[in-house]
Amino acid sequence: MPSTRDIRRRIKSVKSTAQITKAMQLVAAAKMKKAQDQATNGRAYAETMNKILVALRDAAEEGSHPYFEEGKGNKTLVLVIASDKGLCGALNTNLFKKLLAAKLEGECDFVTIGRKASQALSRLRKTLIADFPIKDPAKFTDLRTAGNFLQEKFRGGDYKKVLVAFNNFVNTVTIVPTIEQLLPVNKVTLGGKRSFEGMGSALEVKETGTDVPEYTFEPSAAAVFDSILPQYVNNTVFQMLLEARASEHSSRMVAMKNATDNAKQMLKDLSLEYNKLRQAAITNELLEITTAKMALE
Repeated sequence: MPSTRDIRRRIKSVKSTAQITKAMQLVAAAKMKKAQDQATNGRAYAETMNKILVALRDAAEEGSHPYFEEGKGNKTLVLVIASDKGLCGALNTNLFKKLLAAKLEGECDFVTIGRKASQALSRLRKTLIADFPIKDPAKFTDLRTAGNFLQEKFRGGDYKKVLVAFNNFVNTVTIVPTIEQLLPVNKVTLGGKRSFEGMGSALEVKETGTDVPEYTFEPSAAAVFDSILPQYVNNTVFQMLLEARASEHSSRMVAMKNATDNAKQMLKDLSLEYNKLRQAAITNELLEITTAKMALE
């Protein structure tokens, strides 16, 4: 049985831990608000741009642009977006479980953003060809290098398609590990509650009697695609990074709150145990005094 001194030491240690986790919770909550606003503000643009390009892919002539067709290679390139730091619950673990359970076709090479991603892939002995450290808060200019790298590898003909594995932010307590196809252009779901129903309904286009609207390109379809598609890829990857950062700060805030609550409960249990031991010690002393007095009479 521990002594009262041992319990006092444990109480002091738990109090110190609770102060640290509380401070980390407040910091994470402040960062979470900024990250959530940044992620939600960019969704409308990313979603609309994706809808238009998916429609253009269906309406475009075959061979109009390489981003609309699968690459010539047999391998798959996967970008994994994880956190740089830990203490965010099972956020990264769930993402890697999703990635391993996906059973991707053929041989895969990996590109990472976030130190936890590169460390996990190294432990799993996966082929890691590049790692892009991006500071928090994320800036589009910092992300452009990674986006251009993915595009160069896809255009080079070594890869059949490009996928992105990231944590899709829905709300503070709901985060969905997601794998989306980036190239060739495909339907992308951001925010966990997106749909492509009514695609193109908000666009003023000329109906041709089919489900696909008719688009007019100026100066030409090739020029439009060459200008828009690289920007689309970079913007989509940036939005996915924002979703991952919002998920990270939300998970860390929740994890630190749970840690603080657990520390408070542990303090209550230790205080109760300490009071019981202290009361037992006082009772024993009173019994010893009473017994000694009775012996002297």
